[in-house]
Amino acid sequence: MASGKGSGTKMVVWGILGLLILGLGGFGTANFGGGVTRVAAVGDEEISVNDYANALQSQISAIEAQTGQAFSVAQAENFGLSQQVLDQLLSQAALDAETARVGLSVGDDAVRRELLAIDAFKGVDGKFDTAAYKDLLARNNMTDKGFESDLRKDAARAILTGALATGITMPPSYGQVVVDWLGERRTISVATLDADALETGVPIASEADIQSWYDAHPEAYTAPEARRITYAWLTPAMIMDQVDIDEETLRKLYQENIDSYVQPERRLVERLVFNSEEEAQAAADRIASGETTFDEEVAARGLDLIDADMGDVSQDDLSTEAGAAVFALKGTGEVGPVMSDLGPALYRVNGTLAGSEVSFEEARNELAAVMSTDAAARLISGLLEEFDNDLAEGYTLEELADETEMELGTLDWTTESEGGIAAYTAFKEAAAQVTLDDYPEIIELSDGGVFALRLDAIVPTTVKPLDEVREQVAADWEADALQQRLTERAEALETEVASGASITDLGLPSETFEAITRQDFLSNMPDGFMDAVFAPGLTEGGTTLISGEGRVVIAKIDSVEDPEPSDENAAIAQSYITSAAQGAATDVIDAFSAALRAREGVTINQTALTAVHSQMQ
Repeated sequence: MASGKGSGTKMVVWGILGLLILGLGGFGTANFGGGVTRVAAVGDEEISVNDYANALQSQISAIEAQTGQAFSVAQAENFGLSQQVLDQLLSQAALDAETARVGLSVGDDAVRRELLAIDAFKGVDGKFDTAAYKDLLARNNMTDKGFESDLRKDAARAILTGALATGITMPPSYGQVVVDWLGERRTISVATLDADALETGVPIASEADIQSWYDAHPEAYTAPEARRITYAWLTPAMIMDQVDIDEETLRKLYQENIDSYVQPERRLVERLVFNSEEEAQAAADRIASGETTFDEEVAARGLDLIDADMGDVSQDDLSTEAGAAVFALKGTGEVGPVMSDLGPALYRVNGTLAGSEVSFEEARNELAAVMSTDAAARLISGLLEEFDNDLAEGYTLEELADETEMELGTLDWTTESEGGIAAYTAFKEAAAQVTLDDYPEIIELSDGGVFALRLDAIVPTTVKPLDEVREQVAADWEADALQQRLTERAEALETEVASGASITDLGLPSETFEAITRQDFLSNMPDGFMDAVFAPGLTEGGTTLISGEGRVVIAKIDSVEDPEPSDENAAIAQSYITSAAQGAATDVIDAFSAALRAREGVTINQTALTAVHSQMQ
């Protein structure tokens, strides 16, 4: 528990490390100038501008890595991320102040162990590289003394939070309650009633039924507010027939993209590099004799397998000697030692990915389409100035379409519109923003096309005429009527089952699900089935109805059993107990930190915070 919580408080140190590893530079290189040195303090324990900037940048980088999209400082402020980072640093500073007050610290050996364990400072041989360590810190305007001071504080803080968390546990009953709920087993018999089981047949809507349903449910047939738009547009697809395809250019395009069409054989490879050929040979001999394995040799170097993994490589990706040896191997296994780009190495081949080749003839149609589209897009690009000038001279969209290659169209656009020009994001954005007073302007499309639009009118929400939606109204009435009749019949049959009749005696399709749990999924049952048959208060012998999808399922609970004793259930129970205990420990540490902040007092330099945010933009 102490160890887990301790690792959760390494915000500044690991934030800095994340920036070092990613090569983002951090804010160690920033120059905030003047006398601005801190953004906040708890008592006498300061939070420096660099600590705050590094921590914030680390969180922003993590979000960008998860989403694959840029995340700005302004967004961090709007979403409260910057405040969250500051709060975490204030809590950390409060704990640091307390460790200093009570004289809690760690020795140089503990700091050294932490430092040597950081992968960012290791060389290609897996060992701590002093030069790399100092170089990384220097490039981020940091000193080894300052960095090691942070490590020392972090270790002391981990001792304090570990002491606070020690002894916090949850009773076994906490996990058992979860397992009892998740693992409870029920055997359930079901019978399915659908339209085929109705003696009266499927209900058919009359004109009176259709009118009545239409009048009672106007919201179902109301068209949303629409924007009546006239537009002129031109896309590469519209003028591709005007583009000449040159065979020689096609072949050149094929060669320029040859890697997309000709894939050499690739192999899944791991590489272990040694300082000398003698060391590499000794390791190869140990593996060959069965004394060790490749995995064990990797571990003996203080590395993980991921450190040796090269992924899938072609022969050209390896050195001449290594490539020949690796690709001469039949099947899987080890080869070497051979000379790699980094020195003598052993290689292990874990699999082979066969090569493939798409000939020019097979790729020609695809290449022609690409070339035609690209040429047509360039042709449209050359017409942009002409289109702009025509609109500037007062051309209407109708006149623009008459005088140029552009095509005219109209539509009542809503956010639900799709297909045609409405499929383009640029058009959707323009259609949503255009006003009645705007003049048309040329806007580019993602495929190289262009368009201009005009808002003619705002069409308010209106109920669609009955004749326009008659088929939908009839279908809706019939579906509702069918469900009502099925439910009435099912309720009568359910009464029989509750009185002792067997599910199998109802004359309906039936089946039994043996010892299912809430975690099971029954694809042939309607939505809500599992919730219904595991509903609170529904006990052995009870019945329930589940309606939907044009059918009603009659379900009877044949038996209810406790969860099956198993290692999996025991693991689930322990997982919930551990998670709850960790949550309680976090709450204790947060409360302690809040008390320290209240006792010592918190000061925040808003000017410094603003300066950091401004420089990070």
